[in-house]
Amino acid sequence: MAEARRKPHILLFNPDQWRGDVLGHLGNAAAVTPNLDVLVGRDAVSFSRAFCQNPVCTPSRCSLMTGWYPHVRGHRTMFHMLRPDEPCLLKSLKDAGYFVWWGGKNDLIPAQNSLAPCCDMKYEPPAAPRLMFAMDRQAEWRGQPGSDGYYSMFAGKLATDPGEVYADSDWANVRGAIDLIHNPPADQPLCIYLPLTYPHPPYAVEEPWVSAIARAALPPRVPPEGEGEPAILRGIRERQGLTGWCEEEWDELRATYYGMCARVDHQFGLVVRALVDAGLYDDTLVVFYSDHGDFTGDYGLVEKTQNTFADCLTRVPLVVKPPTGMPITPGAREALVELVDIGATVMEIAGIPPDHSQFGRSLAPLLADPDAPGRDAVFCEGGRLRGETHAAERESPGSTDPANLYWPRLSLQRLEGPEHTKAVMCRTAEYKYVCRLYESDELYDLRADPAERENRIDDPALAAVLSDLKGRLLTFYLETADVVPFDIDRRH
Repeated sequence: MAEARRKPHILLFNPDQWRGDVLGHLGNAAAVTPNLDVLVGRDAVSFSRAFCQNPVCTPSRCSLMTGWYPHVRGHRTMFHMLRPDEPCLLKSLKDAGYFVWWGGKNDLIPAQNSLAPCCDMKYEPPAAPRLMFAMDRQAEWRGQPGSDGYYSMFAGKLATDPGEVYADSDWANVRGAIDLIHNPPADQPLCIYLPLTYPHPPYAVEEPWVSAIARAALPPRVPPEGEGEPAILRGIRERQGLTGWCEEEWDELRATYYGMCARVDHQFGLVVRALVDAGLYDDTLVVFYSDHGDFTGDYGLVEKTQNTFADCLTRVPLVVKPPTGMPITPGAREALVELVDIGATVMEIAGIPPDHSQFGRSLAPLLADPDAPGRDAVFCEGGRLRGETHAAERESPGSTDPANLYWPRLSLQRLEGPEHTKAVMCRTAEYKYVCRLYESDELYDLRADPAERENRIDDPALAAVLSDLKGRLLTFYLETADVVPFDIDRRH
């Protein structure tokens, strides 16, 4: 037990679908994130160029928890989750003596399998929380089929009594985590895993957060219909039917999303305050991250896609506070990093030797040294092969039911045209290359075109850049094409 007590406590705080640019300390004047801002100014590092490995929930979480890229074991859909023989960061921590407490959504372990190998407790609130309003009462805000708000996912203000919060599952799980912090198990280090639902759309939030966002401070929205964009973006834009929205309407949707982020920041602050009050803060490794981003009006779209890689979808928040005594220079970092780096970082700081091959790199050197180099490139991948119908997510009701909120995207994923083509992104600090199987590749000069409006894949001026990025992509696949087990088989 003496060895266990020396291990740091761990807080993995995972909001869902938070864009990497909605952070006040990174210069967004409209973002209301005071708790994250204070933490980064004092005790933590915020990685301003952190990228996910798939732009939807389950594949991204599987990648993060294994340290493997999605292609290693085919994690490319919402219906292909971690299998029992695959590694999982939570399981590694539990096996190393941590009391692993899980409060929030799954999107990781399939329903037919037990969560027990990965956690000591899957928290269930003692009283049933309110259902998420925006999903439960859609008829009150969606309008009629064919209206310009039907697929907007914009629900707006949640009605509550003055001074009361909308007591949904996120609030219940945050309060459960706070109770645990004040009543921890004896002689065991804690791992608190909080995968919240917000700010995942539908876009809806209560006061004071719905009014906390200065609409005039919102950054400019990326306009739709860039040159050489992939087919799925055109198809979703047509089916979502938001082309007639004015900027005031978009601003209300965007401000509501920002308000959802502000609510999560407040909840994060409550958990951090509980750690301080319980005397655990100094000994806790805090990792705040999201699994992917959100269009939030950029390119004339809402929600996300499974096989496009604009920064609003692939760039995510990543804030790390190490336990006291570990070298750190607080502030923002511009080094390129990936979500697969979280597992390697947690394992190193917890003093747990790796038990499987993984591709993450510990962020510890970047915490200490602002000038330490990051990755030369980051990668994200998604989509499917033609004929790979088991990867088309046809199991989802939104695949065939036009009344489903996700029908604009999921109905396109059913098609055998180029819309759901398998694709991969290779992004450096200056350029982004996207290789697509069934339609034109993409190449963007991020210095001149950070919004990725002009696809320069056929520009002879960038021929050398394109050649280098294709070579880097080949190296990526050679380095990560498989994993060799650590255990050795006996030969006859």
